[in-house]
Amino acid sequence: MKHLSDELLLESYRKASELKLNPDFLRLMELEIQRRALTHLIKPIAN
Repeated sequence: MKHLSDELLLESYRKASELKLNPDFLRLMELEIQRRALTHLIKPIAN
């Protein structure tokens, strides 16, 4: 995921959340978003 641009990472995360993909995959994306300090650009996932 380090090769993705910030914009592509965020868009991929939004789409993966919308499609309710594997929670482990979503968590990996969340960790990368946190590592890049982009958490303010996403909304929490509604359960």
